Amino acid sequence: MSATGEAAAHAPVEEGPQLPVAPGPARFLVLFAVFVCAACGLVYELALVALGSYLLGDTIVQASIVLSVMVFAMGMGSLAAKRLTGRPAFWFAVVEGALSLVGGLSVLALYAAFAWFSLYQPALVLIAFLIGALIGAEIPLLMTLLQRIRRQEAASAAADMFAADYVGGLIGGLAFPFALLPVFGLLEGALLVGALNAVVGMWIVLWLFGRSLPLRARTLPAIGLVLVLAVLAGGFVLSGRFEVSARQALYRDPVVHAERSDYQEIVLTRTLDGSDTRLFLNGDLQFSSQDEYRYHEALVHPAMNGTHSDVLVLGGGDGLALREILGYDGVERVTLVDLDPAVTRLARTHPEITELNEGAFEDERVNAVSADAFNWLRDNRQRFDVIVADLPDPDDVGTAKLYSVEFYALAERALAGKGRMVVQAGSPFFAPDAYWSVGAGLADAGWAASPYNVDVPSFGNWGYFLAARGEHAPEVALPKEHPRLRFLDDVTLEAATVFPKDRRPTGAEPSTLLSPRIIDYHRGAWQGY
Repeated sequence: MSATGEAAAHAPVEEGPQLPVAPGPARFLVLFAVFVCAACGLVYELALVALGSYLLGDTIVQASIVLSVMVFAMGMGSLAAKRLTGRPAFWFAVVEGALSLVGGLSVLALYAAFAWFSLYQPALVLIAFLIGALIGAEIPLLMTLLQRIRRQEAASAAADMFAADYVGGLIGGLAFPFALLPVFGLLEGALLVGALNAVVGMWIVLWLFGRSLPLRARTLPAIGLVLVLAVLAGGFVLSGRFEVSARQALYRDPVVHAERSDYQEIVLTRTLDGSDTRLFLNGDLQFSSQDEYRYHEALVHPAMNGTHSDVLVLGGGDGLALREILGYDGVERVTLVDLDPAVTRLARTHPEITELNEGAFEDERVNAVSADAFNWLRDNRQRFDVIVADLPDPDDVGTAKLYSVEFYALAERALAGKGRMVVQAGSPFFAPDAYWSVGAGLADAGWAASPYNVDVPSFGNWGYFLAARGEHAPEVALPKEHPRLRFLDDVTLEAATVFPKDRRPTGAEPSTLLSPRIIDYHRGAWQGY
């Protein structure tokens, strides 16, 4: 619930309702309902934002859509509810039943719209509007109920109600990330909150004001409460099966592993004939076993052309870049920094991935650290000969900081004297502004960088930057002595430094912490904030 809305303090009221308790406890119970409903309303709001960031990335856009639509709808709902204040207890029970149903099922409905119908954004706008309108309708009805218990100045009644509202919002906002998500997850958590909303919002009002209502006005909401709880309970029981079916609908091949970590959804698929294994993080393809060697050979080996005893890998939790690095006898130590321990755990234990990375994490030269790469670099005092930035694409503000001028400046501090850094930079064909923005960011941070690109069938044309200190960009070439490679050779690398006319520099601005540049592959758009 929000303070937005019209209080309707002067709505017609009936004096002296038949209450089962004294006016003081009755007011407390109504304010308690305000508190709980406000907490539930904020959870619905946060759940919509979280689901959008999981499925589409770009949290800023998802939050902006949800918040703006809900605030507008709350105003409309509050205005519409002015006509319902003649029977506030009955209509409040109806509103809470509808809100519990829509809010509790919101995550399930949106996931279905995304997985099967490709109608996520229209469904998001519709659900956000319905939730907002129902939340807004609560305000005039609750104000009228408080006045029916005991008349008081409108300002005093509004102060009491909004105090309960704001405290409830605080509790709901804190409970969502720290209790609800870790314990129940997004889908089951929304269903449970819907049930709580129904029980408290409907039952308290019906119990308090039921004696003043006609039999039919008591019976219909009571039946509605039972039906709402039954639907939400059914959704909870079937949520596991629904999630498996919806997830499978998103992927071409059978899902062989799926989990929701503290940071993302991790899905591993494999074709029926076992010829292709793919890893997805939040729905974004990380590698295909059929051609990942093209990506990782191009990423790692040009950077190894020089001293490479100490190597730092940022990202790369699947261990495939590690596999390439460990093929060099001159490598003495490799530090891998990846945010999500669930990814590195999967890479250590799942036979499909350990076969691909050749058990890289078992090598005694490897030290794997679970940390945010940006913050880890801020605290780091070690120097490395080679830095391999195998980081996720900047599709939201959280990942955009890993492609910022500030990030590259931190990386420069971690580099030994004549060391080199390679950055995977996305597609110069599908996202040319995003690609060349990486080069602009490296230049602003004082690096001299050489761009190059190769074809990776699963991704299409893919680009990198090989960077070093100083005025002269490093040569994109293989070391004289290197492990046996399946894709890369001198001729391939020479061709990789040539960019066709439609892939040449676009003049894109660099990304910074305060002006992040974000790529949205879902819409094919490049945007700055």
